[in-house]
Amino acid sequence: MTEEEIPPLRISVDVACSAEHAFHVWTARIAAWWPVGHRATDEAGTEVVLEPRLGGRLLERTSSGREVQWGEITAWEPPHRLAYRWHIRRDPADATEVEIRFVAVEPGAARVDIVHLGWERLGAAGPDWRERNLGGWNGVLPEFLRAALSGDPGPS
Repeated sequence: MTEEEIPPLRISVDVACSAEHAFHVWTARIAAWWPVGHRATDEAGTEVVLEPRLGGRLLERTSSGREVQWGEITAWEPPHRLAYRWHIRRDPADATEVEIRFVAVEPGAARVDIVHLGWERLGAAGPDWRERNLGGWNGVLPEFLRAALSGDPGPS
């Protein structure tokens, strides 16, 4: 496989809530559900922050106030679409791209479609980093699904 042929990760999950609620949980409540084992630092008391705007940052803030940026918001279209450059534990020049769509399927049910691409900019490390990120998504998404089904009503 050449670097140009690294396929994007495409992941879809169904959730028993509205697309609006799923978007709210992903963005406004990310600190409550993002797993500790999927953060950049090992410091206790870290918080995940997603700044809700185009150009906003996705970052980790430690209890001492240190910020470790994970990415930058490149599309902000509540409550249906979010995209960001993703470079957790990497140089920002090596950022991959994540696009997440929140699609209403029927009342009280949505599908979350994730496309994670740009592995070719990592050169020879691209295929391995793609597989590591697939494992990361498999660890993160169950936590998101649990949070989306919680009692927090989200936006009205």
